[in-house]
Amino acid sequence: MKFDTPATTNPIDRLKVVGQPLDRIDGPLKVTGTARYAYEQHDVAPNQAYGHVVGAAIAKGRIVAMDLAAARQAPGVLTIVTAETAGKLDKGDYNTAKLLGGPEIEHYHQAVALVVAETFEQARAAAQLVVVRYAETKGAFDLGAAKDGAPDAPSEDESPTQTAVGDFDKALAAAAVTLDQSYSTPDQSHAMMEPHASVAHWESDKLTLWTSNQMIAWTVGDLAKTLRIPKENVRLVSPFIGGGFGGKLFLRSDAVLAALGARAARRPVKVALQRPLIFNNTTHRPATIQRIRIGATADGKITAIGHESWSGDLKEGQPELATQQTKLLYAGANRMTSLKLAVLDLPEGNAMRAPGEAPGLMALEIAMDEMAEKLKLDPVAFRILNDTQVDPEKPKVAFSQRHLVECLRQGAERFGWDKRSVKPGTTRDGKWLVGMGVAAAFRGNLVMKSGARVTLGTDGVVTVFSDMTDIGTGSYTIMAQTAAEMMGLPIDKVKVELGDSTFPASAGSGGQWGANSATSGVYAACVKLREAVVQKLGFNSADAVFEDGAVKAGNRAVPLTQAVGDGAITVEDTIEFGDLDKTYSQATFGGHFVEVGVDAATGEVRLRRMLAVCSAGRILNPKSARSQVIGAMTMGAGAALMEHLVVDKRRGFFVNHDLAGYEVPVHADIPHQEVVFLDETDPMSSPMKAKGVGELGICGVGAAIANAIYNATGIRMRDYPITLDKLIDRLPAVA
Repeated sequence: MKFDTPATTNPIDRLKVVGQPLDRIDGPLKVTGTARYAYEQHDVAPNQAYGHVVGAAIAKGRIVAMDLAAARQAPGVLTIVTAETAGKLDKGDYNTAKLLGGPEIEHYHQAVALVVAETFEQARAAAQLVVVRYAETKGAFDLGAAKDGAPDAPSEDESPTQTAVGDFDKALAAAAVTLDQSYSTPDQSHAMMEPHASVAHWESDKLTLWTSNQMIAWTVGDLAKTLRIPKENVRLVSPFIGGGFGGKLFLRSDAVLAALGARAARRPVKVALQRPLIFNNTTHRPATIQRIRIGATADGKITAIGHESWSGDLKEGQPELATQQTKLLYAGANRMTSLKLAVLDLPEGNAMRAPGEAPGLMALEIAMDEMAEKLKLDPVAFRILNDTQVDPEKPKVAFSQRHLVECLRQGAERFGWDKRSVKPGTTRDGKWLVGMGVAAAFRGNLVMKSGARVTLGTDGVVTVFSDMTDIGTGSYTIMAQTAAEMMGLPIDKVKVELGDSTFPASAGSGGQWGANSATSGVYAACVKLREAVVQKLGFNSADAVFEDGAVKAGNRAVPLTQAVGDGAITVEDTIEFGDLDKTYSQATFGGHFVEVGVDAATGEVRLRRMLAVCSAGRILNPKSARSQVIGAMTMGAGAALMEHLVVDKRRGFFVNHDLAGYEVPVHADIPHQEVVFLDETDPMSSPMKAKGVGELGICGVGAAIANAIYNATGIRMRDYPITLDKLIDRLPAVA
């Protein structure tokens, strides 16, 4: 099905099942521990062995020698895989470094060997006996030191990394009020609960891999390319994923090494990356240094806005797209954005929840508050004053839907913004200095081609098949809701099978495109199934209504089961999106409001309340969508107050590479959160008239917290995370 004209009225608009806050259909499996994750696939292949990964002990250099003798003689050892024994491997399209290193070492904890043994304990013990001698060379590990002289990041045609509209320099010089400030965000980790894990099994020359991966089709292609085998010889299965946040978008070393280990051992092998290797061997959100300059008239109209960002990655890596939102969020005739990429020898930087906008808004939305203060304007009013209904870089392109102003106004009213003290450091609650902060939220609306197969069985049950994944986001449920709505069934008459590469290729889970795209794929397949049913039952397609388990037209009603009296009906289709996303600028918007308390003596920051008001098209399931936004808000709080992968700038690795040293928020850190969705649809987005929302929830949160801390204390923080050591020496003046 082609989606190249705006959606009109369709069966989804009935909202009998879609749009309802239904419980997750996979919930009982999750809470009873019967949803099996990758490492728990104990019986899918018999006689499984265990692999333990050896990571490089240097960040840059080469392996001089590797002594495997003691490890090979250790109890239970079956085989040891190294770059030397693995044979020629290619590099996939989506990974920057090789997933099995040697002799060249590209980053710390790059996998250099896999020890396979009868038990996990035997594999782990033998791995400690592998002796590697290295010739270490000097590497670059400090973004601040590498920033000067960093070249422009490479551009793609549809996403240029350097943009200019008007004459930014001239407009800034002429502006009545100006701002020129720098901000920084640190390296951050996804810190998902489930480790990267895979079970590999070869049958002749065909590989089946049970793994934890967000993008099945991408990973099938990259695994086949890496192993130099045909794609049709690779099957990936990933029915449940214990968190990803972008860290499982791509093929990683657990999958490659499990496949190599199973081939060498001639039996199934399972591999889970140790937690330190998840931090140093897989991907992370790279640090940024950002400079923002804004010029405005005396009454607050932005005339010039410029945003430059520096980030680092390996030689063939990509920049963090921290200027993305600045191209689109606020009006202003003269504009400039620039991304610079410093080559660093740190582990690979890549996508983490809302890549680009999340760290970019952490800087931009502080700058907007600083500018509002210079102009003596309320921060909410300043943002509203500079709203735009067209793409500021392409004024002839209007937004399909843009309700940022409504998000900000409704949020301010709900949050009691009018009670905020204009003068910082003047509101007390016992020992706490109390403040409020705001930030706008923005995340582009992306759509991806997505397919599904649907079967109407003789029992009247519709089954949906798709390689779509569920990373805790509720994919099973919203896809079931879509099929139920289209076929006029209750949700308990729909089954969903996901995460298998033998099913039709879907959008996958990433980029906030998963829900909207994957349900649109189900919609397309169900349109075909409806047509097959009405032809079987002799109805006119234009008149047929599917409801209550039957097809109805006029005074005639026939149960769906009558269409399958002689056997199940199976159809398949794919939603293919046209250029509506180019004809109209499509995005999601929101307003984040935060109240904090800062201990007047110690500088300890405590969140007191958080509110997100979101504009994201039709909300397919308010219950699961709210959960997604709350999770994103929590992640944003972690980024603002505690998360920081600390780089050892001498040796080139992340020091706090476990869940004890890498701090993330817990329930006690987040006492009260409220999420509000505007009641809206976006017919330009998809037949579902929906958009993504899971990443919008993190965008702007960090800046709202930083702005609230300023309102509470009068201390302007521009470098994350905002820890008490950065506040305590400056507190006495306001406390």
